[in-house]
Amino acid sequence: MSALTIAGIALTLIGLAGLTYCIAKAYKAKKLGLTGEELTKHLQGLVAINLGAFFLSAIGLALVIFGILF
Repeated sequence: MSALTIAGIALTLIGLAGLTYCIAKAYKAKKLGLTGEELTKHLQGLVAINLGAFFLSAIGLALVIFGILF
């Protein structure tokens, strides 16, 4: 495999780990029974992590496709 494909796989896996982390933290907040402003504050902290993880996954998948094509 080319280095580009391997780097893409690594970025994708890091992004998926971040998305899994966000899902777990949101589920934990729901289980704790947070409501209203507490829940909003907790979830706002996860938005940046979620977007960053999604970005890493997207870039990783693009690198995998470029690695396969080239």
